[in-house]
Amino acid sequence: MLKSLVLILAVAAQPAVDQWPGFLGGAASKLDGASLPLKWSPVDNQPWASVIPGFGQSSPVIFKTQAYVTSVDGPKKDDLIVTAYKITDGKQVWSAKFPTSDPVVNGTFVSRAAPTPVVDEQGVFCFFESGDLVALSHAGEKIWQTSLSKTYGRFTNDYGLAASPVQTSDSVIVLVDHPKGPSYILALSKRDGQVQWKTERSSRGSWSSPRLLTVAGAPTVVCSSAGSVDGYDPATGARRWSHEGVGGNRICSPTITDSGLILIGSQTSREFADADSVKKSNFALQVGNESSAWSTRVAWRTEDFSPGMASPVSHGGFAYWINRQGAVGCFREDTGEPVYTGRVAQAPWATPLGAGDRLYVFGKDGLTTVLATGNEFRVLAENRLWDPDSIQPDQTIVDRETDPRRKAAAAMHARPEVMGVAAINGTLLVRTGSKLHCLRQRTNQCQALITLPTTILTQSTSFTAEPQATAGPANRSVPSRPISARH
Repeated sequence: MLKSLVLILAVAAQPAVDQWPGFLGGAASKLDGASLPLKWSPVDNQPWASVIPGFGQSSPVIFKTQAYVTSVDGPKKDDLIVTAYKITDGKQVWSAKFPTSDPVVNGTFVSRAAPTPVVDEQGVFCFFESGDLVALSHAGEKIWQTSLSKTYGRFTNDYGLAASPVQTSDSVIVLVDHPKGPSYILALSKRDGQVQWKTERSSRGSWSSPRLLTVAGAPTVVCSSAGSVDGYDPATGARRWSHEGVGGNRICSPTITDSGLILIGSQTSREFADADSVKKSNFALQVGNESSAWSTRVAWRTEDFSPGMASPVSHGGFAYWINRQGAVGCFREDTGEPVYTGRVAQAPWATPLGAGDRLYVFGKDGLTTVLATGNEFRVLAENRLWDPDSIQPDQTIVDRETDPRRKAAAAMHARPEVMGVAAINGTLLVRTGSKLHCLRQRTNQCQALITLPTTILTQSTSFTAEPQATAGPANRSVPSRPISARH
């Protein structure tokens, strides 16, 4: 009971430092939308863009003055890489490299460093689709490393694993769903990597990420994955409730609204082609807890919208679904009443970001549409992260594929693609496979250099520091993988 109370206070507490500590923000510090740039271009409001070693599909995370990203490198994803950058100028602080415990061919159609790490004052905790978990200090020193695939068996998802971990004050919680082996959710100690609890799940194929949400007054790990939405006690791993009969919920992560509803997104795919089931599986879930008896019911649903890669978003009293073609459906988040339908120029993979009176929709190919929140569809700005005419496709991405169908598909991913974002007041970070872009208003650029403290880090023999020059606005051509957990 005491541990559950501590978790409630930890989830509710407002962070005292600037942070974006996990996938889709986690317990991010309060964001002032007016501090973020409304407009940018390859040469304006983009003070730096830094090259990332290797290639990755995870989102960046931020703690105080540093940003962290993960990536993999080598023909069989031999090297697992974690890199730290200074928020002020994008300079690389350190880059740590570790051998994978499960080599798999490094290709366009298998996830590559897709899970986003979590970070707090204790360090940065990184999960890779190989099953490796690595804990590092903010100076890049290894605290511990373990391999779930060695302990519990190799992961068998056809496209790799993509679920990002969540965290409590003392644990890292990981979801492993795969169709040909045991599925489970487990918590590991941040201190030493020891398993604190492990709960078995039915085998299923999914790439969605769990979320740590406050549901009916209690911190809950919510998993929306291949047929059900489940809620777990983060302190013990006990399943509190389950809502079954959901079709196509294999990519999008759950989102909670201000009124306490959980938004669930589902879509058809090669793995799930039942369109009728998907129509009934985009909804807002109400979870109740009366006298310790948990219950679930669908509060409202939309049969007209199914998301693409991006998860449904709740912001400012509205819920947003964006489909594969860039159509935007806006609904009253408490009732599901349709507000409007519009269309953005590029559909996103990364989940949109709500900040102040704006909704940032990060198009996959580098064009961000900034929408006004409210009762009408209104475009405030359209911003390019790079000049598309300056980008040459990477032909090696196509050449390494032998199947004709995969060659054709690989050609569509031979240019930079936006994977994920992170934001703190005054700074917006956008990640592609091999580059990290910083967006900041001109008035904030000098201020950032003045006000952000410089952390002096001591290099350790457990990592290699590789001096990395920051790049200009041009981005080198890199591929991506459609199923990359940017949801």
